[in-house]
Amino acid sequence: MDLLPQELRRTLPSLYSQEPSSAPIVYAKLFTPDAGWKWFITEGSEEDGDWLLFGYVIGLEEEWGYFLLSEIASAQGPLGFPVERDLWFQPGPIDEVLRRELPCA
Repeated sequence: MDLLPQELRRTLPSLYSQEPSSAPIVYAKLFTPDAGWKWFITEGSEEDGDWLLFGYVIGLEEEWGYFLLSEIASAQGPLGFPVERDLWFQPGPIDEVLRRELPCA
């Protein structure tokens, strides 16, 4: 699966462009089907043939951070499943996205 298809690469804001916003727009969601990790991508820029992405990550902790597309693409959950992109994800402000994704939050 293409985790960051060309259409998404063209529409994704560059790094730091949403920094002033208190509710940046999430453009894509990546997840591990067998480990419960989620990456909500808000920004990204191509650097040295890879993509440096920024967003909210839910894994061992819940935090904002930077991550490389190549690292996520090579990750696997405990059952060996690769990271996938949520094909039905609807972009929106992070607070709305988290309300949809984490109904108890």
